[in-house]
Amino acid sequence: MGQYQTDIDGLGQFLKVLQSATEDLDRARTALNRIGGNSLGTDELDDACDDFQDSWGYGAKKIREGIEAVSEGVKANKQAYEAVEEAVAASFAPSEGEAQ
Repeated sequence: MGQYQTDIDGLGQFLKVLQSATEDLDRARTALNRIGGNSLGTDELDDACDDFQDSWGYGAKKIREGIEAVSEGVKANKQAYEAVEEAVAASFAPSEGEAQ
């Protein structure tokens, strides 16, 4: 039978990557908002920029919500695995009064 192992440190690293992705997404949205759609040139170009910002903002919001949901799930799993690891370790520790 195969062996199953959970890399708790790997889950922690994954949480950091997800947090970094959220921060990068927020920075991209902020930078895009600074450009503005009323100073690029023609009215058509300004309107196209506004439309793009609206759709990008909506999509970025949905991506952020997804990242946050995944992060919460990973965090809960990491905490559960840590609790199991602690319980297993405690079960092998000698009890008080036992000879070592």
